[in-house]
Amino acid sequence: MCLAVPMEIIEINGNKAIAESRGVRTPVDTTLAPDIKLGDKVLIHAGFIIEKLDPKAAQEIDEAWDEYLRLQAESEGAAPRGH
Repeated sequence: MCLAVPMEIIEINGNKAIAESRGVRTPVDTTLAPDIKLGDKVLIHAGFIIEKLDPKAAQEIDEAWDEYLRLQAESEGAAPRGH
């Protein structure tokens, strides 16, 4: 099974970019999504942008992650981490 991580593009330099999610920044390759712009929400897998998300899909994914983190924190007896 593969997992793609939803992130936001915060820097672009040629075919490389920096994406961020919940305070974690990572370098990514934009070769598979050359039309990416700053602020775009994307899915990252293995260091590559594999899909640009429309705003509604990005919001739904963020809400699902928020719920997952809330449930995880509850089961561990801790406060959920923000994004």
